[in-house]
Amino acid sequence: MGETFLFTSESVNEGHPDKLADQISDGVLDAILKEDPDAKVACETATKTGMVMVFGEITTKANVDYEKVVRQVCRDVGFISDDVGLDGNTCRVLVELHDQSPEIGQGVHGLGTKKLEDIGAGDQGHMFGYATDETPEFMPLTHVIATQLGYRLTEVRKNGTCPWVRPDGKTQVTCEYKNDGGAMVPTRVHTILISTQHDETVTNEKIAEDLMNEVVKKVVPAKYLDDNTIYHFNPSGRFTIGGPHGDAGLTGRKIIIDTYGGWGAHGGGAFSGKDPTKVDRSGAYIARQAAKSIVAAKLARRCIVQVSYAIGVPEPLSVHVDTYGTGVKPDAEILAQMKAAFDFRPGLIGKSLNLKFSANKRYQQTAAYGHFGRSDYEVFTWEKPIPL
Repeated sequence: MGETFLFTSESVNEGHPDKLADQISDGVLDAILKEDPDAKVACETATKTGMVMVFGEITTKANVDYEKVVRQVCRDVGFISDDVGLDGNTCRVLVELHDQSPEIGQGVHGLGTKKLEDIGAGDQGHMFGYATDETPEFMPLTHVIATQLGYRLTEVRKNGTCPWVRPDGKTQVTCEYKNDGGAMVPTRVHTILISTQHDETVTNEKIAEDLMNEVVKKVVPAKYLDDNTIYHFNPSGRFTIGGPHGDAGLTGRKIIIDTYGGWGAHGGGAFSGKDPTKVDRSGAYIARQAAKSIVAAKLARRCIVQVSYAIGVPEPLSVHVDTYGTGVKPDAEILAQMKAAFDFRPGLIGKSLNLKFSANKRYQQTAAYGHFGRSDYEVFTWEKPIPL
């Protein structure tokens, strides 16, 4: 074991304007796939004071009331009055959704004529999957704790435990680690930062007390906390103005929060609002399943998988595995074992992970609190390891 080092990950609540945008884009995707599983969807969302706009390219047989979907997602999150940052019932909703380019459609799926195994990637790009044995979720501890703190903030808001909490909020966690021959071993939580939107009446003292007792102590394992752990609760002072009223929101601006909290790598492509032929999403999902399967099989303690594509081409251009020196056999052998178990062609990724299926707001669920490290395998099918 070498010297210790510090690493930090952050997360945001479902009421953060960027996360609201992600959830709206995926809410639109859910509504379309429910009626038309073969639809081609690329839906972006922008939001600011009193306004939500959805825009992009959609080719579908579904008949969807996009304004109704937008308003419902806003209400689901808790934006039901201007006082909390947006009123989903009365805000302006702008819709600029048009058909996908037929040139892209012809190249990717032959405008519906190609067999499943021949469907090409919806765009070029490279995606990464990451896994580590430092938590039961095979995820980095910094990311897990930051995400769970944010989720707990939403729980105490919605169940009335802390009625002063409002939808917007951010968390950040710094952990101390040791490097054990390439494997990451967390030893303690160094710093916890929580900034949460709140109503006008609550005092800063009450905020700090509730965040410690109802959020931190309910989430963070006691073994990682000590007398030297540092806490920052609403360090800016007051945070009453939030949501789209406080900051503009855009789909795809929280890609590190969506994935591994800064660990591993990221190809740059966002997930929300994209159908399964978009390899930004499906490629990242299958890469995560592959990496998690390697670590779950104890072939390595830590692993990253990269896959890359060309638009319209089914077979990936490259598939790469790096176990950071923690593999029980050479990386080349692990790569061969993985490629024997996984098919990285986009059409078959969609089939193996059942990505066309959308019910119970499936994709909207993925759009807050991370796409990875989740326990519901029916929704998060890519989280189920494949035996290797």
